[in-house]
Amino acid sequence: MATPVLFIHGLWLHATSWEPWMNLFRDAGYDVHSPGWPGDGDTVEASRLNPDPIADHGIDDVTEHYAGIIAGLPSPPILIGHSFGGMIAQKLLGQDRAVAAIAIDAAQIKGVLPVPLSALKATLPVFKNPANRHRAVSLTEEQFRFAFAGAVSEEESRELYERWTIPAPGRPLFEAAAANFNPHSPAQVATGNQNRGPLLLITGGKDNTVPVSVTRATLKQYRHSEAVTDILEFEDRSHSLTIDSGWREVADACLDWLKKQSL
Repeated sequence: MATPVLFIHGLWLHATSWEPWMNLFRDAGYDVHSPGWPGDGDTVEASRLNPDPIADHGIDDVTEHYAGIIAGLPSPPILIGHSFGGMIAQKLLGQDRAVAAIAIDAAQIKGVLPVPLSALKATLPVFKNPANRHRAVSLTEEQFRFAFAGAVSEEESRELYERWTIPAPGRPLFEAAAANFNPHSPAQVATGNQNRGPLLLITGGKDNTVPVSVTRATLKQYRHSEAVTDILEFEDRSHSLTIDSGWREVADACLDWLKKQSL
C-alpha cells in the first residue's frame, strides 16, 4: 500500500498550488492529498469571489480539520506543510497523527521569541486593523512580493500572485502573535514528544515572512526530544520557494530526506 502524503498550504495560497509537488510525489509512488483549509473554495477564483467562509478560522480549527482528514486515510501520512501549514504539520506530528513531517518556512510556534522587522512588515496588512482577526484578508501584489516573492523577478512574482493567491483568515496570525503570553495558546506544539516521527525544518535564506532566525529558534524548541529533527537551508530562496520556478529543488530535497528516513 502506498504511503499517504498530505500537503498543507499556508495563508494566502490555495491548495492547488501543491499540484506540481503532487505530481512528483505521485510519480515517486506516494498516495497524495492536498485538501484546502476550512472555508476555502474549490478553486482560486471561487475563493476570491466568496471569501466570507474563509474568515475567522483559527489554528485549532485548521488542525482539527486536517486531523479529521487524516482519520479517513488508510494509514498515518507524511505531512508536508508550508508557512502556517508547517505549524499545523508540527502540531499534528506532535499529536502522533503522522509518521513524519516536513515544515517549510513554518510559522513560529509558541516559545519562539525572535520577531524580525521583516516579519512584522510582511504581516502588517493583517495587524494594522484589529478587526481583521475575524476577517479574510487579501494581499496586494506589492505586499505579496515583499512577503513571498522577493527572491524572484517582478514578472514571476506577478504571475505567482495572479495564479495562486487567495484571501486568508487573519485569526491565526493574531493567535501566533499572542502565543508566548497565552498558557493555552493554539500555537503550542508538543516539541518534547520522544516517540513522534522524524521532522525536517526547511528555511529560505531570503524569506521576509519567516526568516532563518525563526526557523533556527524553532529547532531549539525540540532540544528536549531525541526524535529526529533536521534543518535544511536554501540560502537564496524566499517564502515562495514551494511555488516559484525553483520548487523542484526543494521538492527533490524532501524526497531525498524521506528516503533517508526509510519513508
